[in-house]
Parts: sequence; structure tokens; C-alpha cells
Amino acid sequence: MEENIIKNRIIIALGIVILMLLISNVSSCGSAYRSKAARDKEMATRMDLEEKMSSFTQQKSAADEKLTQLNKTLEDEKAAHQATRNALTQEKLVNQSLKEELEKIIKLKEALEEDLKEALVASKTTRPKQ
Repeated sequence: MEENIIKNRIIIALGIVILMLLISNVSSCGSAYRSKAARDKEMATRMDLEEKMSSFTQQKSAADEKLTQLNKTLEDEKAAHQATRNALTQEKLVNQSLKEELEKIIKLKEALEEDLKEALVASKTTRPKQ
């Protein structure tokens, strides 16, 4: 009988140990599941962030390329504007010179007309009446 009691106690003790190990195992599996879920969530977040970063990098390089192209266009436009300005300045100088020449010619024409009138008057007065 004492043997049965000892056997029963050992069985109960082993049952308690097995039950504790089972609870520990279930707890460990739950913890591992939560850790795996957290790790998967973190990996998904990292991948999303890497995709966004890659997208932003591509957008930045496209924007930099467009900015470089726009700067080149701006420089070309500035050069064309300066060339047009220079041509306009030259045209203004030519126009001014032509105006001065025209004024001189008009004065000469007026002087010649005046001389012609005087010559006509002088010729009429010196010419005998017929």
C-alpha cells in the first residue's frame, strides 16, 4: 500500500510537472506567435518605407533633371534676350543717325528751296519785260 501511495504521489507530481510544462509550452508558442507577428509587421513597414524612399529618390532625380533642363532653358533665354537687347540698341543708334541725316537733308532742301526762290525772284527782276 505504501508503494501505491508513493506511486500515486509520483504520478501526481509527474502530472503536475507535465501540466506545468504544457502550460509553459503553450505560453512559449503564444509568445513566439506574437514575436513573429511583430517581426512580420516590422518587415512590412520597412518594405513600405523602402518603397516610398525609392519612389521619392526617383521623383527627386526626375525633378533635378527637370530643374537642370529649366536652368539651361533659362540661360538660353537670357542669352537670346541679351542678343535682342543689343540688336535693339544698334537699331536705336541707326535710327538716331538716320534721323540726324534726315534733319540735315531737310535743312539743305529748305536752304536750296530758299536759294531757288531767291534765284527765281532775281531772275524775274533782272529779266527784261518783253
